[in-house]
Amino acid sequence: MGEAVVAPVTGAAPEMAIARDMAKRGLWVAPPALLVSFLIWGTGGAISTAYAMAIVVINFLLAAFMVARAAKISDALLGAVAMFGFLIRLAVVFLAFFLARNAEWMKVVPFGITIVVTHLGLLFWEMKYVSANLAFPGLKPTSSSLSAGSKES
Repeated sequence: MGEAVVAPVTGAAPEMAIARDMAKRGLWVAPPALLVSFLIWGTGGAISTAYAMAIVVINFLLAAFMVARAAKISDALLGAVAMFGFLIRLAVVFLAFFLARNAEWMKVVPFGITIVVTHLGLLFWEMKYVSANLAFPGLKPTSSSLSAGSKES
């Protein structure tokens, strides 16, 4: 019996484009989130919210980087990264909290709320912009990017 030949993955990693887009959206929501947190919990709440938002953005970028790198190496590694990468990144989030939990500025409630709401909020917001189409993996093309592609042809 013949063995299946799998070609290596080439080209731009759509997961990195998606993660960068989510990071941009995180920057858009940061000022109102920081303001609300400051008004409710004061300076410590705003710092805790900023810290949590930074953790979320780094978490998304790290996830995309790990998957993109693993996809270029092997399918088995990609599967392992998909399965265990979440646990590793969850441990990083807990470690970041653990290291800052006793800091004078740390407010646990705004930190926790921000971690959960920002993760879920950015994921659901990004669903609107992700293409579930093999012709355009990653982000949905805009009309300007489609017309620029046709001019190059």
